[in-house]
Amino acid sequence: MAKLSLGRILVVDDEVQLTNALCETLAEQGYDVVGATSTQGALKALEPGNFDVLLSDLMMSGTDGIQLLREALAVDPQLVGIIMTGQGTVQTAVEAMKVGAFDYVLKPFKLQAMLPVLARAMQVRRLRMENVRLREWAERLSFESPRYTLVGSSPAMRRVVQLIEKVAPNDATVLVRGPSGTGKELVARAIHRNSPRRGRPLVTVNCAALQESLLESELFGHEKGAFTGAVQAKRGLIEVAEGGTLFIDEVAEMSPALQAKLLRVLEDGHYRRVGGTQEAHADVRVVAATNKLLEDEQKAGRFRQDLFYRLNVVTVALPALRERPEDIPELVEHFLTTRQLGAVRSGVTLEAMGVLARYDWPGNVRELANVLERAQILAENHRIAVDDLPENLVAMPPAAESCGSGSAGKAFRDCYCPDNPAPENSGAAPLPLDEAERLHVLGVLRQVNSNKVQAAKALGISRQTLYRLIAKHQLEGPAANEKAEDS
Repeated sequence: MAKLSLGRILVVDDEVQLTNALCETLAEQGYDVVGATSTQGALKALEPGNFDVLLSDLMMSGTDGIQLLREALAVDPQLVGIIMTGQGTVQTAVEAMKVGAFDYVLKPFKLQAMLPVLARAMQVRRLRMENVRLREWAERLSFESPRYTLVGSSPAMRRVVQLIEKVAPNDATVLVRGPSGTGKELVARAIHRNSPRRGRPLVTVNCAALQESLLESELFGHEKGAFTGAVQAKRGLIEVAEGGTLFIDEVAEMSPALQAKLLRVLEDGHYRRVGGTQEAHADVRVVAATNKLLEDEQKAGRFRQDLFYRLNVVTVALPALRERPEDIPELVEHFLTTRQLGAVRSGVTLEAMGVLARYDWPGNVRELANVLERAQILAENHRIAVDDLPENLVAMPPAAESCGSGSAGKAFRDCYCPDNPAPENSGAAPLPLDEAERLHVLGVLRQVNSNKVQAAKALGISRQTLYRLIAKHQLEGPAANEKAEDS
């Protein structure tokens, strides 16, 4: 059985004997190795994805190792560079790191000292490639407009987006479950817009909004004279959605008789118009949604078990907003941007953000959007303060549970919830949302003693995103200390 390769390495050194010996030794350790004795030869061998690690000498005739690494990273930005040098100085190390080198080793070196460096380099390469894949699917996941975007970088929402990405390309029936106001229709839109059916209609029907007789006609259509008032034939929404996606909201409100007809559509695609005798065939993908527990509805005899099994091919479970409080600042920013009232975008004071954070949100994201719309109308100088929020939010008694649980929820409470220690002067003046973001990240970093791994986990973001936020708000060095004191 062929031994799995530990990774592909490009070794570059103008000393031919050293290059050959290094290639042979690393090959014995399980690596795929290619040697080059000049920078020109190395650049010819380089193509995106060809190699995981570039192991290059620093001093070579022509271009030096640092310039080679610079050109190699232009070809493959995810390549991991290691510089070999016999002139180990701080200046050399700094210059190599500035270009993007992962590490450098002093010559002469022993193999046992090199192997751990290569193992770490391979791990970095895998992480870089994984980040590329995550960015690619995030960019592929599209929406009709910014208004209809699933917002949130919490672990719960990341799982939802990942599931949408997996299920969207095929025709599997999807059941979207979650409390009212969590965004079930947004999931249906995202599934449709990222499926091969995106060029065909997405048709929505709400079973709770129509009487049984009207719902049947809406879904399946009717023939002329099928009932009083049917003066002409009408196409049903199943027919309108031909080739596209049919989103059935509040499917648990459908009567048993209609459930049987829907089951037949899901089983073989056949249906009849109301009052008709001709069979029709539907080519539609069905996405259904409910805020009820269908298992309980089955036990009560209100929902067919066979229909439940047919709908429940893939389940997307949306969390309540109280279960992902770390997403509230992101949601606030989203709604103040996409539902802006007036010419100037409003901001939120830190104290008001704290009130939003500790509220239970029984109406979930829909309620948050409506509260922010009302607050924009009442806000003075385009800054939403506590007085601009509904009384039931402000009167919410302080409770740790209301701001979420777990490490992310704790960090969020420590930064935003008014019943916890807040930065000095936090209520002295209104703060824009950008400043609230800075204080949030700063608060989390303080909670974890500046441990970047724990901070990224608590915030529910990648370390790369955390580094961008740290750089954006200057949360390291003297500038950060000054800002921390001012806060």
